[in-house]
Amino acid sequence: MQPRDVSSEELSGLLMEAMLDKKGENVVRLDLRSIPNRAVDFFVICHGNSGTQVDAITESVHRTVKQATGHSPRSTEGRQLNEWVLIDYFDVVAHVFTGPVRAFYRLEDLWADAEVFKPDVKE
Repeated sequence: MQPRDVSSEELSGLLMEAMLDKKGENVVRLDLRSIPNRAVDFFVICHGNSGTQVDAITESVHRTVKQATGHSPRSTEGRQLNEWVLIDYFDVVAHVFTGPVRAFYRLEDLWADAEVFKPDVKE
């Protein structure tokens, strides 16, 4: 598949869908575009209940983005332990945590100036 251009907002939406598909918990998108000197446009964050679920969410993100856009991440870090996996798509970065690691680092609090979006989740 020839990669297609996709906006950072559309890409962040694909990441949220992929996370929710594997039952990612507390999925949020932080819109950083209004913050001066930011490195990226969006962070998309979730957590899983185990390293196995973190791995499944990570695979879902890779597969969903590749199928929808033809793009692969620039890099993926943290797969050895599956406690905090960072998936870098240049202007959009996904963070997939285990619950305790997410609570410890409190990434959302570090970027409290960002606009937060939480998708509607149907149970």
